Order: sequence, then structure tokens, then C-alpha cells
Amino acid sequence: MSQPVEMRLRVPNMKVRILDETGYPIDHSAMRFRKVMEVAKIPKPEEPVELATTSGRVISARVVRSDWNEGRGMFVVSCQYANRSITPEEYNALANDSEWELKHLLE
Repeated sequence: MSQPVEMRLRVPNMKVRILDETGYPIDHSAMRFRKVMEVAKIPKPEEPVELATTSGRVISARVVRSDWNEGRGMFVVSCQYANRSITPEEYNALANDSEWELKHLLE
């Protein structure tokens, strides 16, 4: 039986940073890509996960932690991008995907 979880993905800052709508560079240490998805089981810390985008690109990550969020009524799975740096193609696959939302860490 599958259950919904919110995946929160931290990606590294790129050498040439992406600008927000006001023209300032985005600091990804304070931002997370978020998506609600169905999983068969809650991933455990240090497990690798493959996160799909609508473009067909798969993003590799590892689980940092999984916590129950009472207000949302689901687990929140925090993930870290698997590699040291992210390519512009992978970043654009996330940024241009309507299912993934970039939000501040504390929202």
C-alpha cells in the first residue's frame, strides 16, 4: 500500500547562481524543492532515492531524515542532492517542473 509523503530536496548552489524574481541570487542553503509523491515505504536516512521530473530526467539524492508532520498529516522526507554540484540541465528540470516547488526552508 502506498502513502503520500512530501519530498524536500536540498540542492547545492551553482557557481553562477540563479536569480530570483527581483534579480537577487538565490541561496539554496535556505531553499528546498518540494513535491508530494506516493511511496511504497518511508525511506530511511542514508538511503538513496531517485526523484523523477516531468521532463524525464531523474535526480539522484540521499535521504537525510524522515519526520511525521502532524499539520500536514504525512511524512516529510528531507533529501540532499547526491553529487557535489548540480548541472544546469538538472537544475532546470526541477525549476521548470510544475510538480516541484522551490520554497524557503522555514515555510
